[in-house]
Amino acid sequence: MTSFAFVYSDLLIMVISKEDKILNKNLWKSKGYSARRFIKEFPDKNWNRTGLDYVLKKLRQTGTVERKVGSGRRRSSRTMQNIYVVEDLIISQEDKPRTHQSIRQISRETGVSQSSVVRIVKNDLSLKCFKRRRA
Repeated sequence: MTSFAFVYSDLLIMVISKEDKILNKNLWKSKGYSARRFIKEFPDKNWNRTGLDYVLKKLRQTGTVERKVGSGRRRSSRTMQNIYVVEDLIISQEDKPRTHQSIRQISRETGVSQSSVVRIVKNDLSLKCFKRRRA
């Protein structure tokens, strides 16, 4: 497993991998390792004390190194309700051919931005968006 490094205000911040977090959890629980002890025992990992302090604080508070459920960014536009509405408007009805609407019309009708409608069509419905042209 590779780890990533970020440069933030002239500090090298190493992202601790999931396997390393599990190792930290086991050693912290069984032997009571501190951040300084981890750095001393594993000098080749290039961990910094701030990152390890954060992991150990999380372990003390929650008892796990996993993310909390629902801790990510909330979906604002690509909700299931909007996906169903866009699906109904983007596809022609069987008994009424040519009743589909353009991205711009769907955006106006639903109140969802055009870029979000395009993302719903492409990612959630697995369709391609074409510009309507007069024939």
